Amino acid sequence: MASGYPRDVTTLGFAGPRRSQLVRRLPAWLVRAGVSRQTVLTVLLVVASGLVAVGTVVARSWVPPSTMILLMLVAGYLLRLRGTLIVCGLIAAEVLVLHVSGLGRLLPGVALVEAVALASVVQFARRNERLGLRGASGGVMLVDLRDRLEAHGRVPALPAGWRVDHALRSAYGEAFSGDFFVASRAAAGGLLEIVLVDVSGKGQDAGVRSLLLSGAFGGLLGAMPRDRFLAAANDYLLRQDWDEGFATAVHLAVDPATGDYWIAGAGHPPAVQRHAGSGVFEVLETVGGPALGIVANPRFRTHTGRLLPGDLLMLYTDGMVETPGSDLELGIDRLLGVAERVVATGQGGAEALLDGVGTGDSDDRALLLVHRD
Repeated sequence: MASGYPRDVTTLGFAGPRRSQLVRRLPAWLVRAGVSRQTVLTVLLVVASGLVAVGTVVARSWVPPSTMILLMLVAGYLLRLRGTLIVCGLIAAEVLVLHVSGLGRLLPGVALVEAVALASVVQFARRNERLGLRGASGGVMLVDLRDRLEAHGRVPALPAGWRVDHALRSAYGEAFSGDFFVASRAAAGGLLEIVLVDVSGKGQDAGVRSLLLSGAFGGLLGAMPRDRFLAAANDYLLRQDWDEGFATAVHLAVDPATGDYWIAGAGHPPAVQRHAGSGVFEVLETVGGPALGIVANPRFRTHTGRLLPGDLLMLYTDGMVETPGSDLELGIDRLLGVAERVVATGQGGAEALLDGVGTGDSDDRALLLVHRD
């Protein structure tokens, strides 16, 4: 039924044809009367809380006081903030009256658990209200947003002899990460462009900004001259006027036909090139300019080079090389040492390299390896 009301209303005491008529007519009648689904659900939960309160008095062995916790969880799952506050507030009042009157005294442990449950449900509802979500079902939307963020980072089809290996992990294993990358290749024979971004913050705190930036950067990448990308990305961040709205980034453009590449960085750790002929890992001068979203009209320097057969370029975020109390250069040296042991010897790729660095999971980490075989 399009209105979303439950089909089974047996609990209301109707059966047979009469129940069927109610199922067909009740939603339309409610709509005409201007009654929302949220109002109906709130009223039902209010009535249920009253029945539970009565049941606690007359049949405590079958209706224990902890049943109120179940009603609070249902309210947090189904209702918006206003309805949740109404139901939880009424439950708190009912429990208090029962306890003070002596009709349904609570053990201290039960009272504590109910208080914690109430506070948790209200906080959950407040967060969802701020995000514009309704109950736990809003998590479906968050999963979809995460999937979209991952989809933006898919590498387009590359010609023979080229491949991109990548690894991405969020802080503390959370579902969202402040590190992401976007890749684009406009047409056959065109440049492969990749931008690796580290948004300020980490995990879920940076997840929404990552999603917005990945969509915006995906639209910019390949749609404008490569030497204008970082400037346009910087302008976009400045227009957002976020309280914590800066990001570091490194932008790579590669011509698969020749192996020529161009790299420009915005406050990002330097890229690394491995030369197959000598086996040397070279740290490139790709820092280039300030982080995005800080100053207007910055200048970004571009580093140029060429990937020969067997070479690779390594792009990474600061979570790969920074640890509290350690120097950044030491972190880069550690990364290069692991890369020589793992990547250069063919023992693994990006995932193995990320595991080998072992900087912990207190920060988001991302790594890309662009190979010319």
